[in-house]
Amino acid sequence: MSDCTSNLPLMLLGPIIRRAERHQVCVQLVTSVAVRVEFTVADYTVQSEQKTLNLGQSCFLHTVIIRPYQNEFSVDVALDYMLYFDGVMQQLDALCYAGLSSPQIVIPHNLTQILHGSCRNPHHPSADSLASADDQVQQYRQRRQVGPSLLLMSGDQIYADDVAGAMLLAIGQLIDKLGLYKEADNGLQLPKLRQEQLFCRHNFLPKTPWKKCSKWSLGYHFKKDEPHFTSAHACNHLIHFEEFIAYYLLAFSPIAWTLIDRSLITYDGNNPAKVSKFSNEWIALQTFITQLPKAQRLFANTSTLMMFDDHDVTDDWNLTAQWEQAIASNYASRRIINNGLLSYWLFQGLGNDAMSDSEALIVPFEASFGGETWHFDTLDKSLQRFGRWHFCLNTYPKVVVLDTRTHRWRNEQNFGEPSGLMDWEMLMELQDMLVDHDAVILVSPPPVFGVKSIEAIQALFNFCGQPLVVDVENWMAHEGSARKLLDIFKRPDTPRETIILSGDVHYSFCFSVQSRFGRHDNRIWQLTASGIKNEFPKKLIACLDKLDSIFYGPWSPLNFFTKRWQMEVNKHPLQKGDQKQPYLVSHSAISLVTLEQGKLAQYELLHGDGSKSKFCLDLE
Repeated sequence: MSDCTSNLPLMLLGPIIRRAERHQVCVQLVTSVAVRVEFTVADYTVQSEQKTLNLGQSCFLHTVIIRPYQNEFSVDVALDYMLYFDGVMQQLDALCYAGLSSPQIVIPHNLTQILHGSCRNPHHPSADSLASADDQVQQYRQRRQVGPSLLLMSGDQIYADDVAGAMLLAIGQLIDKLGLYKEADNGLQLPKLRQEQLFCRHNFLPKTPWKKCSKWSLGYHFKKDEPHFTSAHACNHLIHFEEFIAYYLLAFSPIAWTLIDRSLITYDGNNPAKVSKFSNEWIALQTFITQLPKAQRLFANTSTLMMFDDHDVTDDWNLTAQWEQAIASNYASRRIINNGLLSYWLFQGLGNDAMSDSEALIVPFEASFGGETWHFDTLDKSLQRFGRWHFCLNTYPKVVVLDTRTHRWRNEQNFGEPSGLMDWEMLMELQDMLVDHDAVILVSPPPVFGVKSIEAIQALFNFCGQPLVVDVENWMAHEGSARKLLDIFKRPDTPRETIILSGDVHYSFCFSVQSRFGRHDNRIWQLTASGIKNEFPKKLIACLDKLDSIFYGPWSPLNFFTKRWQMEVNKHPLQKGDQKQPYLVSHSAISLVTLEQGKLAQYELLHGDGSKSKFCLDLE
């Protein structure tokens, strides 16, 4: 039974400004009761179209489209807005920047500054860089300047496969507090109490049984069941739909944490290693909670678009065709994957396209509810057939956001080989979206032009038959998709300025790329910012940075053995005095990209600790 009560806060999450265009603005928020949501925007007369999805007894997700009655919204200026529930104006002081009386919407059109980042793990010990981004926006708004008009988050907005023990306990509390509706039994036999599930959920996740073979065969000596979920941190993996919903609320809303009794966030086990792990993660998580109000204010004042990567669902999601087969063979595995994708649709996908294509899933979703329980069997078919997770934003430069997860180019000769990140059909669609544009911002969750030494190590693991160990997910890992993508960039009608924004890798860098034998003078920038709240081991990244400079320097003959040998890749170091600086930066950050007339003018990192780094864009 739920212990949800009538004295819950009215607003549980938001408002989050999502897709913002001249003719409409999409906003998402969650309330504890069903309400009519309305907005006023500056001096405009507006009408609101609202779609409410009931996720629990006290949990209502609203996606609201605001449209002006006449003319269009002004672009690239800050527009004050107010929020009303059932005609009553809501107090939004906590979402206002200093000196302002209301939060603001900015409709991005001629892009001059963009915030971009990925990989936000709540219990990672680094600071949340969204707080630094909020400080940056506040500085501009206090001076009555717009500042960054768009926030692009390119993957791993949540870590469904890497959940802190304290977070899992908080999720359980929030499910009960809000009376979140639960999905039908998926067949997994978990311990009844969440306390008993801590750090052992991976033992209950589906596995493919080892197939017996002759004791004289090599495989006989390495017999083991193959897990469907290959994350190294799956001990608290999210499983049920209601858990994903609660996680999203706790990852994006400080209000949700006010409903959590922190005295109950304890670990009863006596394993010293697990006790220490639980304590350290809980300490980091509490720091994350203190920074959530700044993230909430940033979302309420900056148009935010998002794209999934693997951790939004699970590690190695669709990495190989063999992985896909293992998931498809088990009902519980399919449900876990679909729960991740379904929760992404609710909290990210609906706002990315303002319900233009994503609206198609609303009817089957609502039809899945009955008897206070979700029955998703029919919806799962619609979810898997849905193919429009990618989207564009018609700004200048045009923003093209890629889905590199659900349209994989599978290796038909060997299902154990890594799949291409996009299949032929989607690459052809990408080509159509790029041609005849002067400048384009391309959002690819994994870097298109990555670090060659790291890709070489990944290729070695793949050659040894272990692509899942080091996540062999780079554009160059699949011959067909790599060749087609590079052919697109070499076309004479592709943009003269292409800025690729990527994340995924937990370190940041800046590369510029030109075709050695191209038919027109164009430049491609590979700007990688990762993670917002995550980092790569610093000593290891320093070693890899050095190895890359040694083995793949401009003079190295090894460059001619890479798939992108026809492209000249230049690495840009950090800009700090006369001292030689690294090319690869492992320090939690969100990037601030500055443009002038559609071209890259400055690329800097806003670190979670408040410091800043700037890359030198001049060629050495």
